[in-house]
Amino acid sequence: MNLHMDLSWTVIVNFVTLYGVKVLASLLIFFVGKKIASIITAIVVKGMRTSKIDETITSFFSNVIYFGLLVVIILAAISNLGINTTSFLAVLGTAGLAIGLALQGTLSNVGAGILLVFFRPFKIGHSVQVAGENGIVEELNLFSVILKTGDNKQIIIPNSAVIGKNIINFSAKPTSRVDLIFNIGYEDDLLLAKNTLQEIVNSESKVLNDPAPFVAVSELAQTSVKLMVRFWVKNEDSATASFSITEKVKLAFDEKRISIPHPPVSVTTEI
Repeated sequence: MNLHMDLSWTVIVNFVTLYGVKVLASLLIFFVGKKIASIITAIVVKGMRTSKIDETITSFFSNVIYFGLLVVIILAAISNLGINTTSFLAVLGTAGLAIGLALQGTLSNVGAGILLVFFRPFKIGHSVQVAGENGIVEELNLFSVILKTGDNKQIIIPNSAVIGKNIINFSAKPTSRVDLIFNIGYEDDLLLAKNTLQEIVNSESKVLNDPAPFVAVSELAQTSVKLMVRFWVKNEDSATASFSITEKVKLAFDEKRISIPHPPVSVTTEI
């Protein structure tokens, strides 16, 4: 009886020792390999940035490289346990098919991400409108586009939603057109108002001279005459120029007793 128990205990100890070492070795392979994958990815990213490769492509391929290396590391760790990776891959392929059907949305995001990288409708740092959201592109990865809004919020949009909707890139061209609409009363001096607006827009330092800014009557509305001030600016100066001109118009109209019926002003910006 004691001999039988001793033999059983010996078998258990040998089993635990053998497979315990393999499990520890596999865990070591995984964690060390993961660290190496991060280092290799960082080196590749640094090289791409040194070569001045577009940041959008750099960001996307850094994700591809890292996850590709991670798959190799996981397979190496499994192989160390004595599991036949060929059989494992066959099982994984079958499971992958089932998972793929369940995760069609995720896979479509990956496919859309590849299309975004190759067609490059925008770059990191561009001001865009995608899937109805406005912001600065911070990151493009395998699954999503990350935007930062003007009020410093982060918006994560699935790649499939981005590729399936209209994309407006406000940074594609260096300049943009701004239309400011000011209302004046029918009893006000139209020529005085037009000349005042023209002087203000001409004196604004951030307004470009070519194309030349101009003022025109855009509409004879029910309760007011609408005057449009059209000018071109560099993209980064659009808001600043609009704010400055609007303030100067209010001060000038007050001084010259030109009325501003409700609604006083509207703004349209076009690339």
